[in-house]
Amino acid sequence: MGFASSSGRPGRPQTQPARAPQATATNVATSLDVRAIITDPDRAQLLIESAEKVGQSLASGDGKLTTSQIRALFGEVRQIQAQWSMGGVGRQRAARRLILLKPKMAYRAQKERSRGVRELVQVLDAAVNEVIAETDDRRQDAHFRRFVEFFEAILAYHKAHGGN
Repeated sequence: MGFASSSGRPGRPQTQPARAPQATATNVATSLDVRAIITDPDRAQLLIESAEKVGQSLASGDGKLTTSQIRALFGEVRQIQAQWSMGGVGRQRAARRLILLKPKMAYRAQKERSRGVRELVQVLDAAVNEVIAETDDRRQDAHFRRFVEFFEAILAYHKAHGGN
């Protein structure tokens, strides 16, 4: 049995039409978007739009992310946030915990072996990088606050788009 070409004649195998690439969290929230979301206080609308796209992407597709997978990371971020708000030594410890969140996220992404977890970790990793790169304490506090807002919004939109 031979292959038919697009003209119907024997020849090369027919190729399947190219499928549109599936939106993923990492290509939805580009590194430039994440930088603007975390570092620019006037980009709340971008935060909302990006969080919705990321949340929707994580709630659909083959590698769906479960709410419990998100909450495992979000719980750690909430603990860091509580410690951060203490100021002084508590804030310094929280900043250290935020840095140490990066290997925890990498471990979770590898352990879960879910596309959704890997994508969430890539987005959050970029956001954490923006927070820890800031050397001015006041600006770093604001960056951290926006990081938490972004993560909260991703979680909310994930749930709103059917994430379970």
